[in-house]
Amino acid sequence: MTGWDISPSGVQHVLTQTAKAAEGLSDTGKALQKTMPSAAKSAGTIQQGGVEKSGVQGPVAAALGEFFTAYQEKLMYVAVRTSNSLDGAAAATNAYVKGDLDMAAQAQANALKEPKIDLPGVGGQQGGQ
Repeated sequence: MTGWDISPSGVQHVLTQTAKAAEGLSDTGKALQKTMPSAAKSAGTIQQGGVEKSGVQGPVAAALGEFFTAYQEKLMYVAVRTSNSLDGAAAATNAYVKGDLDMAAQAQANALKEPKIDLPGVGGQQGGQ
């Protein structure tokens, strides 16, 4: 027979460590949101004939913008997927513990039930049937 061998305290430890790592990823994403526009602005604008064209991004700024746009959705996906995975693992472990408690309660209730004694010949039946 196969069975489950889950240590709820072990799962909690892993989830806590994973949440800490995910928080670092989230902090990195937030930092990118703040620093990317500043980096793009610092990269300068296009100059034509020695005169800077106000508001026209240079190639470095444009590349940074494209990079951030391309990876922003991927970063959000990883963050949401991580959160969902943590929630799912916690819910599954809680269900496992609840199942153990339910099975233990059922076993205890069965053990406490009044026994039914069926003696042969009692109640008009022969052989205890």
